[in-house]
Amino acid sequence: MTVDPDVNNNTPDKDDKDQKKGKSGKGGLFESVFLLACGVVVAVLLQVFVFQSFSIPSESMANTLLEGDRVVVNKLHGDAERGDIVVFKGWDGRDTIKRVIAVGGDTVKCCDAQKRITVNGVPLEEKAYLYPEDFPAGEDFEKVVPKGRLWVMGDHRSASADSLNHEKNEGEGTIAEDDVIGRAFAIYWPFSRATVLSTPESFLKVR
Repeated sequence: MTVDPDVNNNTPDKDDKDQKKGKSGKGGLFESVFLLACGVVVAVLLQVFVFQSFSIPSESMANTLLEGDRVVVNKLHGDAERGDIVVFKGWDGRDTIKRVIAVGGDTVKCCDAQKRITVNGVPLEEKAYLYPEDFPAGEDFEKVVPKGRLWVMGDHRSASADSLNHEKNEGEGTIAEDDVIGRAFAIYWPFSRATVLSTPESFLKVR
């Protein structure tokens, strides 16, 4: 029997090739959509549970943070520590950003002979972050911070409605640790001001 050399039963015809091509294209599209969806889910989860962006609304933290700066907030930082810049639910219920000066059990006081705030008797050297020519506090005070609460102040003290201001007007200026949303650890916008926000050395001396 003569076999036609142009016929090969093991070779897929054109329709088979087109079908496989179509399946491959659909598979690639599905994978791309799936990966995109996974990326969106991861980004949302990070936003909800780990990191949050916060825009600086005022000059109360200048010159460390300027109005319009955007910072990244770590929501899993743990307990707030002295020197941290934290975002919290403020006295008016809105998100607010200040620097932690003292934690529960600390005695914060102003001022010593050199016009410095002290925490547990240790003077804070604040020139590195305090607004130029601003003062550590507008008036003398002494406060034992209750357990579970924080004493917070802006770096631009004369332009900041912070713990001292609220203590004077409302009788309790500290904030609850539970109201802290997270620690601001970096400026990411504008790019020209991008930097990591570290804890000033002065706070490391406080015990």
